[in-house]
Amino acid sequence: MFHAPIVPRVRKRSRPAEAGVARHEAVKFEDVRLYLVERKMGSSRRSFLTQLARTKGFIVDDILSDVVTHVVSEDCEAPSLWTWLKECGLRNLPNMHVLDISWFTDSMREGRPVAVETRHLIQDTLPTLPGCSTPTPVARVSQYACQRRTTTENNNKILTDAFEVLAESYELNQLEGPCLAFRRAASVLKSLPWAVQCLGATQGLPCLGEHTKALIEEILQYGHSFEVEKILSDERYQTLKLFTSVFGVGPKTAEKWYRRGLRSFSDILAEPSIQLNRMQQSGFLHYGDISRAVSKAEARALGNIIDEAVHAITPDGILALTGGFRRGKEFGHDVDFIVTTPEQGKEETLLPNIIDRLKEQGILLYSDYQTSTFDISKLPSHKFEAMDHFAKCFLILRLEGSLVDRGLNSTEGDSRGWRAVRVDLVSPPMERYAYALLGWTGSRQFERDLRRFARLEQHMLLDNHALYDKTKKEFLAATTERDIFAHLGLEYIEPWQRNA
Repeated sequence: MFHAPIVPRVRKRSRPAEAGVARHEAVKFEDVRLYLVERKMGSSRRSFLTQLARTKGFIVDDILSDVVTHVVSEDCEAPSLWTWLKECGLRNLPNMHVLDISWFTDSMREGRPVAVETRHLIQDTLPTLPGCSTPTPVARVSQYACQRRTTTENNNKILTDAFEVLAESYELNQLEGPCLAFRRAASVLKSLPWAVQCLGATQGLPCLGEHTKALIEEILQYGHSFEVEKILSDERYQTLKLFTSVFGVGPKTAEKWYRRGLRSFSDILAEPSIQLNRMQQSGFLHYGDISRAVSKAEARALGNIIDEAVHAITPDGILALTGGFRRGKEFGHDVDFIVTTPEQGKEETLLPNIIDRLKEQGILLYSDYQTSTFDISKLPSHKFEAMDHFAKCFLILRLEGSLVDRGLNSTEGDSRGWRAVRVDLVSPPMERYAYALLGWTGSRQFERDLRRFARLEQHMLLDNHALYDKTKKEFLAATTERDIFAHLGLEYIEPWQRNA
């Protein structure tokens, strides 16, 4: 009986050693390496949490080094924690997640590393750099737009406008790589809650390459970019931009016309060998109206027209405004709606019936209806396609000014009392509604990064039709957008925060 107390003492001494070498559990998450900070946590609790994480397949290092990806601490005194971390002499510290214990407990509960959210971060505030009134962004900014909150307020418009000119120029030249690089860079700067005032403030930000940083430095120094000004004054860029502003004209057609020596709309319309398709004919006919911005009030008026048509066809019909207006924008270039019904199969006849009603009202100026080619047996698609397979129609509608609150967004001297507006309708089955709503809400960069995050981080395939889990080999059901974010392990982003 006198030997009984010896047992716990032996275990207590051996516990740290066991924690340090117990690596026999199967590693499930090779790309994640944890380090638990003993400060404020204590050695006993640290040993217990280390063993818990390892039994769930996590790698937990006993020594803090540059290979660590996630530093977890119970020390809520951020300045002292960051001071200690900087004294460790780590080269990779700016790329590490420095996290509150809540991230660890969330991950243990889920049995996997959960996505890092803003609430998990222990942020540091460094003193400003010499000649720079903006603090260095130590708090990690995600490379994925779907992990950043981006409103319509842009604190770096002078920079993002320049990036978007370059992106558009590359797009017109059909150079996808550089175009995407500048769109990603613009997206990151749009998400910042502060204005970049010196190049040093961009240190640690993702998606900024040497070209983009050189551009930032030039604009900050001179107030403009010589490269961008050269593009804006280039005849080819101006002509291709003009031609692609016509409804139904893409970069390839614009390039073909340019190579034939055509430089203006009158050149195109006077050329007898050019046969315009129906969409292009309507694009030129109504160019003055549909090239002009559509106001939120006009979008609401069109919503009332479509809603009345939908409910005349099916009382339980559903209409949702999507696109930039759902993201809180005041103006857009067209108006997008999703229409569907809970009654399975009935969505297939919705759009033709809506088109017929608009014709009867005398407000349909153009329509292009595309039947559904959606087939679940052909999913998941490993190649992203720009357009989904749901039934859809592209319309030009006559909108009377009397239906619009505070009147039309018209040009000075226009006394017609109406204008033509581009409207797109898409009609998914009800069980695909959440995915279609997420996809059609945008923005384009937000959706592109959402799909990239799903593929690279969660081993899933996402598009406007479905979310497929490649690990489980099954489609994941969703009735709301929140369900989709939850499946992806992402913090929910409101539509008005998706202006990436």
